[in-house]
Amino acid sequence: MTLHWKVVIDATEPHAQADFWAEALGYLVEDNSALVEELLGAGAVPEAATVEPHGRRAWRDLAAVRHPDDPYERKSGTGLGRRLLFQRVPEPKTAKNRLHLDVHTAPGQREAEVERLVGLGASVLRTVEEPGGAWQVLLDPEGNEFCVH
Repeated sequence: MTLHWKVVIDATEPHAQADFWAEALGYLVEDNSALVEELLGAGAVPEAATVEPHGRRAWRDLAAVRHPDDPYERKSGTGLGRRLLFQRVPEPKTAKNRLHLDVHTAPGQREAEVERLVGLGASVLRTVEEPGGAWQVLLDPEGNEFCVH
C-alpha cells in the first residue's frame, strides 16, 4: 500500500507563505474557492473562517501549494501529489526547524537562484562548504530554514 502525504508547515500568515513558496518552487497556489463557496452557501461554515486573497474565497487558516503537473481534485482544488500546506498557528517560530526543504538548482545556477529567492523575501543565513558539497542555508519570510544546492 502506498500512502498519500503532504508536508504541513506552521505559519503566522499561511497565504503569504503559500505565495512565497509557489513563486520559489514554480508551484500553484491551490484554489479551494468552489468548495469554500459551496460550504458557505450551505451554511456549513461561518464567513469568519474565510478570506479573499487573490480575489477568491479561501480558508482563513490554511493555504496550500501544489506541483502544476500533479493531479488535483477539481471539486475542492486540493492537490493529490507534491504539496505544501501552510496552517495558521498562534505561536511564533522559536527554534531551528527539525525538518527542512532542500531546493536543487541546475549546475552553476545556485548563486542566481539564491539571488532570486532573496528577491522574493528569503534571507541568507549562511554558506556551508564541506568535502561532500556546498550549499546555502536560507530563511523563508517567516524564518523557516531551507537549503539551496
